[in-house]
Amino acid sequence: MKEGPDIALIGSLIGDPARANMLTALMGGQALTPTELAGEAGITLQTASSHLAKLEAGGLVTQRKQGRHRYYALSEDEVGLMLESLMGFAASRGLTRHRPGPKDPALRKARVCYNHLAGDFGVRMLDSLIAAREIEVAGADDLALTDAGRARVEALGIDYDALKKSRRPVCRTCLDWSERRSHLAGSLGEALLKLFIDKGWAKREKDSRAVRFTAIGEKAFLELFPR
Repeated sequence: MKEGPDIALIGSLIGDPARANMLTALMGGQALTPTELAGEAGITLQTASSHLAKLEAGGLVTQRKQGRHRYYALSEDEVGLMLESLMGFAASRGLTRHRPGPKDPALRKARVCYNHLAGDFGVRMLDSLIAAREIEVAGADDLALTDAGRARVEALGIDYDALKKSRRPVCRTCLDWSERRSHLAGSLGEALLKLFIDKGWAKREKDSRAVRFTAIGEKAFLELFPR
């Protein structure tokens, strides 16, 4: 392709196994050091630094310095959405790099997708909001919060006006790699995950993207978002 977006460059950046592992680790939403990312990729710190420089030059990650340390994170939501979609595409064709392990059921149930809830619970939440006509589907991928949805969000203690001030859409779809269906992303998706954690309904598992709901939290979630 001589003109247009350079998908070959993006493909080469993501296609390297070590860089793919580092990007996947950053989908948990936490900023990580080069040392931590080297561990995730199974490579030396020097090699990791070289890979991170390429990812940063390609606009996939960004870094910030705090004292003597450097921390890396995905550069924007769109990077996480792209990676989740690629995971779904690979999974739908049986392209997996390892046998399912004991953590896989937890990841399929509820996990972090950059900054919002994914997995079965993430898909259930979006389905429930659409069924209750609190979110309406305007096209294949476009979502809009209805007046009823705004009232529901504000009743939960979420500042709707603050959501609208974000440069990101309030609601947007994100293809879920394990469920092969869409879950809720956007500033509302992020706010709802934060709400569940702040209420003590759920917590992040250490060194994993899995989100573990307490018994009380799961009961409250299922009542809040019925099928």
